[in-house]
Amino acid sequence: MVDREEPLADSRHFAMLYGTTPPRADAPAERVLSAATRLAERVAGLPLDGLVVYDVQDEASRTATPRPFPYLPTIESPSYAQLLQQLTGKPAITYKCVVNQTEATWPGWLDTASDVHGLRYLTPVGMASSKGVHSAIHLSRATQMAAAHPAGFVLGGVAIAERHSPERSESRRLIQKAAHGCRFFISQFAYDPEPSIRLLGDYVRECAELGLAPRRVVLTFTPCGRPQTLGFIRWLGVTVPDATASAILNDPAPLSRSLAVCRDILRAILDQPYADQLPLGINIESVSINKAEIAATIELLHTLREVARERGLPVL
Repeated sequence: MVDREEPLADSRHFAMLYGTTPPRADAPAERVLSAATRLAERVAGLPLDGLVVYDVQDEASRTATPRPFPYLPTIESPSYAQLLQQLTGKPAITYKCVVNQTEATWPGWLDTASDVHGLRYLTPVGMASSKGVHSAIHLSRATQMAAAHPAGFVLGGVAIAERHSPERSESRRLIQKAAHGCRFFISQFAYDPEPSIRLLGDYVRECAELGLAPRRVVLTFTPCGRPQTLGFIRWLGVTVPDATASAILNDPAPLSRSLAVCRDILRAILDQPYADQLPLGINIESVSINKAEIAATIELLHTLREVARERGLPVL
């Protein structure tokens, strides 16, 4: 039986996660509690191994394309993760952008995350661009320090299939991140199977060549039923082929069509020789505040869980 306190530890287990972003920074305490309570009610009874709490950043420096939705700062991810852990009884994988941390401040932040907020699963991330931030701790150093912290954090990293190329190998970056202490990776959204297939295939091959056991890769999926949401997904750097975008937006039921697209993408990713050579999982979230798209995350989770079951993968 999988140890529920170690949701990502058993390599035979197909992990299932549910992602969320904290409320706005100016939200009063009662609104924060209300948002967390609604999320806890939404996921109650779902076969989840844990939650993912993001640390949302502006990212405007990453691209010259205007941001489709305005950036709104959110409350600190550790405090919201702590609240969700209390309400759901499930561990929260907490993202933390380290761009405003230094080697002097980072250990104290880790102490607080562990001792005050009770966090164990942590994913340090860098900014899309740290231009002009000269004193910030480098992501690799932050990861190494977190791995050595007495709290015994289980560390994750980010996998971005779209940036995998011969010139900039994302698979080698995953191997390097694992050497620094990362024990699992969570991808950005998948709306085209090919980048993920190339990355995962190369990652498994390169791990075998080096005699390394590949770390778990959790694939992220999100519903999309509106042009605004599609535009935001593309703005985030996610590949959405024009044919896929047209198929979704021109369908009489675009939201349902997007779930079918995600189902087919996961099938394509799992129908590869590497699928039985590395631990995998899925992470479901909504990138918008649209009520229909948020509600569709639950159907999407069940849909993708069935795909894993079809392939004989061990799921809850």
